[in-house]
Amino acid sequence: MAAAASSDIAIRFQRLKGEIHQRIVEMLDLSRLNSWKPERLRQEIRLLADHMTKNAPKELLVEADRERMVDQLMDEVFGMGPLEPLMHDPTISDILVNGPRTVYVERNGKLELTNIVFADNSHVMMIIQRIAAKIGRRADEMSPMVDARLADGSRVNAIVPPISLQGPVLSIRRFGVHLKSEDLIANGTMTMEMLTLLKAAVEARLSILVSGGTGSGKTTLLNALSRYIPTDERLVTIEDSAELKLQQSHVIQLETKMANAEGMGEVKQRDLVRNALRMRPDRIIVGEVRGGEALDMLQAMNTGHEGSLTTIHANDTRDALTRLEMMVMMAGFELPIPVIRYYISSAITLVIQLARMKGGARRVVRISEIAGLDPAPYHVRDIFEYRQRGIRNGHAFGEFHATGNIPLFMDKLRASGIELDEKIFTKRVIPNPE
Repeated sequence: MAAAASSDIAIRFQRLKGEIHQRIVEMLDLSRLNSWKPERLRQEIRLLADHMTKNAPKELLVEADRERMVDQLMDEVFGMGPLEPLMHDPTISDILVNGPRTVYVERNGKLELTNIVFADNSHVMMIIQRIAAKIGRRADEMSPMVDARLADGSRVNAIVPPISLQGPVLSIRRFGVHLKSEDLIANGTMTMEMLTLLKAAVEARLSILVSGGTGSGKTTLLNALSRYIPTDERLVTIEDSAELKLQQSHVIQLETKMANAEGMGEVKQRDLVRNALRMRPDRIIVGEVRGGEALDMLQAMNTGHEGSLTTIHANDTRDALTRLEMMVMMAGFELPIPVIRYYISSAITLVIQLARMKGGARRVVRISEIAGLDPAPYHVRDIFEYRQRGIRNGHAFGEFHATGNIPLFMDKLRASGIELDEKIFTKRVIPNPE
């Protein structure tokens, strides 16, 4: 009963805020706004908001809530409305608006319901339309799906009626926290032995495929590994939505472009990969391969751009290689399967498989070497792996293992001046913090 009353108060608060917001918009002299500096505009709107909240009914807005109302009105005018506090919380990785009364967030890999509410579906729609307008798009019956990137790098997906049967729905994937490789060891994502191998592989220009499901930490790992790319190399990144934050100075970022309302101007990842080859890159990093660009990426890896990295959505290592085959076929060339497999095995040296475990923890569950095509279809040698042993208090637990397989590319590491102690590959259980 108390929770229902609290929710009702929050909804009435939001509706009152919406009414005051609308009156502020109506009172502003729009003809003068373009000539005002941002600081002046904020000052004028805060004065208007302060004045209107003073005249609000006392039974709806007590004095203690007035300052909060003014702050939230500023968020309505300049920010993301009720979502603004969540956007400033560095512990949140995802914000999921399922409706005006249902807003979830993800923290540390676990979903939790918040007390954030919107006034109604129109309020949610207003925030979505504001996001769409900033990138020159619409959100309405004619354009019911919107993909966008916010100024802080967060990725936004919105879907509105008639496609969404429950009203406007908003999903925000945030990238405010960028973990370093040391953080990935401390939180148990991988072990020091794994990092030692991956660091050497990046420095020695071995091409790496990072595989995993949604939210498994592929982009986070890619960002962390980029730290070990020599600073004198020229990198070109290619993404649908810019999420990579590489730790080098010589980085060119390319991003795809959707078609406009007239269906013109689309730029696909494949176009960008082809263009990147003309930009004298030392390495090409594709945020995620999804289609025919896989063929161009493999050709680049096989023709002087070793050390390139990319990610793929797949549930295990062999599934990742099978999906890569399918993507090469999407390029439109009728290449025989043996030729495609040769391209893949000669281009990619390591496959890193990530998974999000029950309870939210991310783990590098397998690091595998692609050692050719015999035995068919691929000779996959697992070097390190994570074995889950059960569930405890709602969280998966297990341990990392070294399989005993010494990588066949050790000579290439030595040729690059990198010496690894082969003892790290000795078959054993590797202790990890959990």
